[in-house]
Amino acid sequence: MDERREGEGTPAKNHTTVERKSERELVVTRTVNGPARLVFEAWTKAELFQRWWVPKSFGLTLLSCELDVRVGGLYRLVFRHPDAPEPMAFHGRYLEVTPHSRIVWTNEESADGAITTVTFEEKDGKTLLILHELYPSQQALDDAIASESTGGWNEQFEELDGLLVTLVRS
Repeated sequence: MDERREGEGTPAKNHTTVERKSERELVVTRTVNGPARLVFEAWTKAELFQRWWVPKSFGLTLLSCELDVRVGGLYRLVFRHPDAPEPMAFHGRYLEVTPHSRIVWTNEESADGAITTVTFEEKDGKTLLILHELYPSQQALDDAIASESTGGWNEQFEELDGLLVTLVRS
């Protein structure tokens, strides 16, 4: 007989909200199925991060993932798209790291890169993620939205939920 407790085995479906809060700010909110400690690890350990970060529908392959998650530490992600002749690199610097509750980083791949803040608020074994992106101008945010680079959050967070199910079990 296979007895399962409610919610065990498969991730509960959660809703991702993406809102433009001002002419320069985008806020993404989602509750994920895991404690803040594990969610923080999924954002800060390269071997976990690379398992959920890239939306599959974008057709990208993550070639390398380097994360030095500490104040002043650097990150570098290199992607390949099948239609692009050269790999794309995303990189920046960590400005603030508060274990299990907050990470702030720069996005330095272009002059229009945002400063991103993600916070983790745990309640009843789940974590409310609030991701806030502050762009240098209204045009930079408009361009990010137009390029659909802000459109993969729901898919990414579904992958994160799936990863968290395996981490909670182990």
